[in-house]
Amino acid sequence: MADNKRAVAINAYDVISTPIVTEKTMKLMQEENKYTVKVANDANKIQIKEAFEAIFGVKVLKVNTVNVRAKAKRVGRYTGTVSGYKKAIITVEAGQEVSLDK
Repeated sequence: MADNKRAVAINAYDVISTPIVTEKTMKLMQEENKYTVKVANDANKIQIKEAFEAIFGVKVLKVNTVNVRAKAKRVGRYTGTVSGYKKAIITVEAGQEVSLDK
């Protein structure tokens, strides 16, 4: 029996959701040309690279991913969690710039 798996076309905007803007990520952007974004939980490094290149039109050198765990939070006597997410730190070729307001 042949295994019929079809490649599913994924929209680049479904893979990359929002930029993460903190003091640390801004320093990485300015000094090391690295950009930090939230990505879909099921996205792999190849999909993230292709999506970032398609959206911003730059050459991606390296992609590092981190699964950020959910945090327990408490308000008064009620407890809950802040959702976890997956983030990607994307290294872009030197001399290229990315505008994260797209």
